[in-house]
Order: sequence, then C-alpha cells, then structure tokens
Amino acid sequence: MRGIQEVADFLGITPRTLRFYEDRGLIEPRRIGTVRIYTKRETGRMQLILRGKRLGFSLRDIQEFLDLYEADPQHVEQMKALADRCHQRVADLEAQFVALEQTLIELKSIEKQALDRIKGTTGER
Repeated sequence: MRGIQEVADFLGITPRTLRFYEDRGLIEPRRIGTVRIYTKRETGRMQLILRGKRLGFSLRDIQEFLDLYEADPQHVEQMKALADRCHQRVADLEAQFVALEQTLIELKSIEKQALDRIKGTTGER
C-alpha cells in the first residue's frame, strides 16, 4: 500500500491527476482518516487509465474497459470491446494521417509560391 505522493511519483503524474480520476470514479483508494491509501489494484488501474489516455481513448471508453474487467473473470467481453475500440481508433488515426499529409502538401506548395513571388519582386535568383 502506498500514499498519494508515492503513487504519483511512481506513475510520473501529480497527486492532482490521481484525485481527478478518483473524482471521476475510475479509482477508489482506501482512506484512513483523510489519507488516501493506494493498493496494487488501484495503482494497476491507474496504469491502465494512463495508457488508455495516451492511446487516445475517452474516459467513457476507459471506464467501460475497467467495468468489463471487473464483471468478466475470463476478460472475454473486455477483450472484444478493446479490440473493437482499437480498430476504431486505428481507423480514426489513419484518416487523420491522410488529412495531415494533404495539409502538409498544400502548405509546402503555398510556401513555395510565396517564396517564388518574393524572389520575383526583389529580383533575386
């Protein structure tokens, strides 16, 4: 069992971040008076939450994964939901990647046109 600062340091986050996820009901540390005590379970849940956020999942998605984990000892439903969300996320990121490539091509073209025009007006070659 660990205190809030120790868990925050271990995870590379702030105590405020832990309190945020506690307020959202994603973790439930034990309390001894006003002191929060984090078990391995809560620390593990936080690692999953942080990974989910890093991969771009919403808090709603992460809550669903955590709820399914608790409800299904074989974790089959959780894995199905996770695979589906990953597939959706990959599709979204691929679409963003295509849009980003198109934007870069257009910006480079505009930049070249602007620089060519500058050279044309100043006589530079």
